[in-house]
Parts: sequence; C-alpha cells; structure tokens
Amino acid sequence: MDFTLKKYKELVEILIEKNYSVQTFEEFIKDPKEKVVVLRHDVDRRSINATWLGKIEKDLNVKGSYYFRIVPESNDKNVIQTIAKMGHEVGYHYEDLGMTKGDFEKAYENYKKNLAYFRTFYPVTTVCMHGSPGNRIDNRQIWEKYDYKQDGIIAEPYFDVDYNKVFYITDTGRAWNKKSVIVRDKVETNFNIPVKNIDHMMELIKQDKMPDQLIISTHPHRWFDVGPLWFVELVMQNIKNVVKAILIKYRK
Repeated sequence: MDFTLKKYKELVEILIEKNYSVQTFEEFIKDPKEKVVVLRHDVDRRSINATWLGKIEKDLNVKGSYYFRIVPESNDKNVIQTIAKMGHEVGYHYEDLGMTKGDFEKAYENYKKNLAYFRTFYPVTTVCMHGSPGNRIDNRQIWEKYDYKQDGIIAEPYFDVDYNKVFYITDTGRAWNKKSVIVRDKVETNFNIPVKNIDHMMELIKQDKMPDQLIISTHPHRWFDVGPLWFVELVMQNIKNVVKAILIKYRK
C-alpha cells in the first residue's frame, strides 16, 4: 500500500542500495553529487508526522530537508527542534504574500520576521514556497519585487534548480506527479517518466531507469502506518483532488 511509513523506509533503502548519495537541499546547492537524491518534505499540517519520516531517515543515516509553515498546524516548536536535533535541514515554507492578500511590503516584513523565527532553531539557508492551492495569489510573486538572496538565502527549489537535469517527483494530491491535481507544485522539465505508485518508483530505481539526480518531495501528513488515519487521509485527499481539479479548470 502506498503512503505508508513502511513503504517510505523501503524507498530510502533502495535509493541507498542503488548508490544514490542523499543530500539535503542546502548540501545539493553547495556541492551536488553526481548521483544524488534530495528528500524534501513540505510540512503543511499534522507536523508530528514529520518526526516519523525524520526518524526513518536518521536510522538509515541520511538527512532530509523539512520546510515548515508559520501557521499552528505546521509550526510546532517541539517538532522543529526534534527535526533539527536529528540532523535534518530546516527551512521556511513561506506563504506571506498570500496571507497578506497581495500586500508586498507587509508580506516581505512578515517573511523576514518568520525567517528570523525559524533561524532560532536552525541556520536556515533555503526556503520553499507553499502552494496555497485555494488562494489565487502565487507566493513566489513576492520575488518579483524583492530578492531572497539578500537575506542569506542561497536557494529556493522552484528558482534555483535545472529540472532538465534533476528529475522532480512530488506526492501532491496523494499521487506521484499527477498533473490534473497539481496547482503550483510543478516544474518545467523535459523528463517524461510516469510514476504510477511508490512500488513502480522503486522498480524504476532498481532497474536503473531513473535519472542520476532526483528531488523527491513529500508531504508528511500523508504518511501513516495502515490504520484509521491512513484511510481518513485517503478519503479526504480524494475529495480535495476533485476540488483542485475544478479550480485548475476554472482558472484556465
């Protein structure tokens, strides 16, 4: 079954077995390995789940990159401290422009304040936009007026990666690169590698049918041991996917 902690552990194990170096996004930007995977996690809500994935990675002696929102459902001090103590990278999952309804000046002031807050847990050098699918405002637009690199940030995944060299895989919509339910979590790329499910992804890795450089983006709130919460997330995401598909069609 997909989106279980057991399957996530298997995925990381297979990546290691196939000689992928595992780097944080920060490490990848500074000194990318030839054969490498970045395990990126967008902690949108139910932040406790991040510690489950973080422990799996720590036990396998690898590190991931965890991007936390400022909102209460993501911003849990104990969770952030736990992730940092495990040795993982912590970043800011910003959504300031959407939260201020397009007020650029207020958004940037909030962004700097929130960035300073997350730097009390970890020396944050990378940030990543939150897609905010229900909001008409794209949070990345803030950088049309400001420059994140002036605040000690070295990279943002949607601006500073060549996705014709790095294959991007995301679990947005509780699927894998499912374009029909992705509002903003997508990249320009020449790669065309369908991923049906996590077993299919692992099989492609085993058969050396994946590129040498990967970014796998997951949302920890989707990942559980099989049980009531796993089924609730399945049902709720299916409902959300219908709404997102309507939004995408309407906005076109």
